Amino acid sequence: MYRIEVGQGDLAAGRFGIAPLHEAITAIGLAAGRTPAGPVRPWVELARPRYAAIAADPAVRALAFLRRRHGYMADFIQPPPARPNLTVAEQLAVARATPLEQAREEIARNLDGLPAPEEDVRDVLDAPDVVRRLSDALEAAWGTLVEPDWPVLRSILEQDIVHRAGRLAAYGWAEALDGLSRQVRWRGGAIEVDIPDEGAYRLDGAGLMFVPTVFSELGVALERAWPYTLMYRARGVAALWEGREPREDDALARLLGRTRADLLRALAEPATTTWLGARLRLSLGGVGDHLAVLRASGLVTRERSGRSVLYRRTAVGDVLVGAS
Repeated sequence: MYRIEVGQGDLAAGRFGIAPLHEAITAIGLAAGRTPAGPVRPWVELARPRYAAIAADPAVRALAFLRRRHGYMADFIQPPPARPNLTVAEQLAVARATPLEQAREEIARNLDGLPAPEEDVRDVLDAPDVVRRLSDALEAAWGTLVEPDWPVLRSILEQDIVHRAGRLAAYGWAEALDGLSRQVRWRGGAIEVDIPDEGAYRLDGAGLMFVPTVFSELGVALERAWPYTLMYRARGVAALWEGREPREDDALARLLGRTRADLLRALAEPATTTWLGARLRLSLGGVGDHLAVLRASGLVTRERSGRSVLYRRTAVGDVLVGAS
């Protein structure tokens, strides 16, 4: 179990980020069968044919081999985000700039306890250009597995950040951690994380980086060279593969129109136009136009939360959705 002691200044220093390369490396592990699919199994079934197109590359299979459910993984292939809204290009630049000596040390630590890899995978991991080869494989995996779904995936992560950051700012650590994972709890001024390892850490005013993910389970990054990071499964991951199947007898759609009915249903929790557009596969302009009508009709309202504008159903909107 990890215990992360939190001081008075750490609440203000707490921040959130999105890690595109972490999604890429975990997607590889899922598609290659290295880690259990769990709640994202429907996406894995859809992604496996895409993975087959790049699985012949030994560097891709080397990344899959390094992926493990528990234990250390090389940091340079999945660097924690230094700030929010980091792009995959920026993270790839960080990975490509890794000194060879550092990469070799991290790979050796990653391999500790794993069985011997296949010969062509071993050749990649021992190569003098291992940093370039693994970075190129990451970029290929990103483009094949993650990028096609990135608009929806990113909207899931951003929606979770809006929810979690609001709880942290308004109510503090205990409320921010509530519902994050059954393996995480707030106890005695510290965050306890039930992961097979032991250690006590202090934030000492540096705060904690919260990183929601879609493809991985709970994880922590507590290396001194990186921001202390807590990774956790985002809420609402089913939006990644759920379709918009029409209902046979949809009174709400007949009343409001299909798109406005879908928008009203999607607002079971406050959401941004970006999330709604990605969730329902609509343009931002189209979402804005429909929300304006719903707002003028008294069915939704909006409010600012930090730099985001959140839309939510009114009581009348709740009644319409419930009655339908």
